[in-house]
Amino acid sequence: MLDIGIIRKQPDLVKARLAARGGTGHEQVDAVLRCDMQRRQAETQLQQLQADRNRISKEIGAKKKAGEDTSGIEAQVRGFGDEMKRLNEEAAALDMEQRELLLGIPNLPHEHCPQGADASANPEVRVWGEKPPFTFTPKSHVEIGEKLGLFSFERATRIAASAFTCYIGQGARLERALINFLLDTQTREAGYTEVAPPLLVNAESLVGTSQLPKFEEQLYRCERDGLYLAPTAEVPVTNLHRDEILRADQLPLKYAAYTPCFRREAGAAGLGTRGLIRMHQFDKVEIVKICQPGQSTAELESLTADAERILQKLGLHYRIIELCTGDLGFGATKTYDIEVWAPGQGAYLEVSSCSNFGDYQARRMALRFKGADGKNHFCHTLNGSGTALARLYVALLENFQQEDGTVVIPEPLRPYFGAEKIG
Repeated sequence: MLDIGIIRKQPDLVKARLAARGGTGHEQVDAVLRCDMQRRQAETQLQQLQADRNRISKEIGAKKKAGEDTSGIEAQVRGFGDEMKRLNEEAAALDMEQRELLLGIPNLPHEHCPQGADASANPEVRVWGEKPPFTFTPKSHVEIGEKLGLFSFERATRIAASAFTCYIGQGARLERALINFLLDTQTREAGYTEVAPPLLVNAESLVGTSQLPKFEEQLYRCERDGLYLAPTAEVPVTNLHRDEILRADQLPLKYAAYTPCFRREAGAAGLGTRGLIRMHQFDKVEIVKICQPGQSTAELESLTADAERILQKLGLHYRIIELCTGDLGFGATKTYDIEVWAPGQGAYLEVSSCSNFGDYQARRMALRFKGADGKNHFCHTLNGSGTALARLYVALLENFQQEDGTVVIPEPLRPYFGAEKIG
């Protein structure tokens, strides 16, 4: 959520930064300012009435002491009560309206964020490794998986619906090996604290990390209990400290968590096509940081490097792109996407999106720290996939496939998988 103080003081700057996203910045900002002005006017009138009532109450006391008649002035004071009640209700309604308006405004792009209308304007930041050479035409992960019996879309559709899969045998073992490999790398090598959070989250948690109210249609909701299946571990993990005031010496906090992720992906292009690339349910290891404002720029670079380390250890060629203003996620101020090469697809696949949210999520969660000045300040939050397993799974099968139909397991993963190859 944006700081209302910045909107008041620099409305033109806020409008320009929102317009860079391709949104209707003027309409959103003007609506907030109108509501804010009405709310403040109601509160000012209420304060004036309270002051008048206090002043007149003292006059009544003095007149009574002097033996004077106070019936008329007492009737005037009683009339204040109805007007004060009305103003209280008006101010509360305007405050709620203002919050709803603010919740619907995306974060401001970082001042150094590349300008652009869509993904075609995303600049490539760096590349690691090279595309593997093949002496044969590489197969897709679907062909490999079906031949080796690693997963079944047909059986999963029978059990649930399309866009689900069921890992089987060595396929299930590979998924489990990747989860443990990712968690161990992020906790033992990168210093993150492991968390095993609930998979069901409440609406307040989703508001805190900005999935609600904007992305209600993308979520699976348990109607009876008012809870939602977590779309990503970002939600429960970032909310670990919601409504808390942390000590400055606690920061930065670094958490890593494995969870299945559940997304309806309403209207998503390519959903339901064969393959693991876009699913309703997929596994992911998420890394989350909570830090002081002055730390978040450097922490984004290190968080991205922590996600990259996974692909480097596995020997997978990838590239880093920075998202332009028109391609940024709703709550992010700056984002790097990590895209791994998948030869069977002939394309790069996003396996991690590493974002700095500034104080946008912290304001929604009332997540603060006590600074050296003795005042409470909003934290900055960051997160990224460390990494998403479905697409990493795809990259492993397609990059390390052999002409005889087997798949070589990268050496760092072998202790977890228990063999050198699949098949």
